[in-house]
Amino acid sequence: MKREGLSRAERLSRKRDFERVFREGRRLDLPYLRVVYAPNACGRRRIGFAVSKRVGKAVVRNRIKRLLRETFRRNKEIFPPGCDFIFIPRPEVVRLSPQELARDLAEAFQKCSPRR
Repeated sequence: MKREGLSRAERLSRKRDFERVFREGRRLDLPYLRVVYAPNACGRRRIGFAVSKRVGKAVVRNRIKRLLRETFRRNKEIFPPGCDFIFIPRPEVVRLSPQELARDLAEAFQKCSPRR
């Protein structure tokens, strides 16, 4: 049976990677989500999360991260290749379905292209 989760190579986990993306990255703002993204040297798409406690308690924050991870995993083709992404959600994102989120992200990334 094939595993469908994200591999370790598809996740941002080092502080220096987060700092680099925040420093060098471009921002994409949606009403319920900010995405900061920057090209990386490894050539694959990687994701990270910065979810504030203001968004909600741990249960809500974890649900939001699961929603965003699932959206990324099932719709990798809408994200520019070779970039690192940091998702900064707002509380409203919990009301969206993964399909609505994917549609909105696809439209937003079509309007702008990453700096190369």
